[in-house]
Amino acid sequence: MEGIMNKKQMRINIKAKLSALEKTEYEQRCYRITQHLYALPEWRNSDIVALTVSAPFEVDTWSIVRHAWMSGKKVCVPKCVPVTKEMQFYFLSDFQELEKIYAGIYEPVVDKTSAISCESIDFMIVPGLLFNENGYRIGFGGGYYDRFLPEFTGYTVSLAFSFQLSSDIPVEVHDLPVQKIVTDEFVIKCLK
Repeated sequence: MEGIMNKKQMRINIKAKLSALEKTEYEQRCYRITQHLYALPEWRNSDIVALTVSAPFEVDTWSIVRHAWMSGKKVCVPKCVPVTKEMQFYFLSDFQELEKIYAGIYEPVVDKTSAISCESIDFMIVPGLLFNENGYRIGFGGGYYDRFLPEFTGYTVSLAFSFQLSSDIPVEVHDLPVQKIVTDEFVIKCLK
């Protein structure tokens, strides 16, 4: 129980720190993260990339979607099913194919988009709030990616401001690490 409360407090603390970033610092850090991301061979060699549309305090993925489209990549984003805590990814070819759902999160409009199988995705940006150098993360608490990742065989990275790295992250049996963490300062190749 202590680990759960600890995670909850860690989420609150990092969200406060993220929300306090000045716009200019936020934009510069996001820019540096994307430059590191676009330099990755795994990014350059992928045709279909998956990511979650970012909330205002997260590393900006809206610009990554635009860059992917301009680079000829296909982009897919998840639709969460709260009852089962599962996700289905859908192709996104226009920002107007998104709708704002609970908690202000943007997800694909199912009637305007088409689903994609997990096996078809080459590269996935896995969201999170805190990360350790081994690729483990504290997410937003829904467990959606924890359920999805065991079936995923593509390449996984997370994006983080350098202050989102922590060695104190509790790791549970079902947790799966990402392969790389891309920060505004460096890229970490995680242990596998």
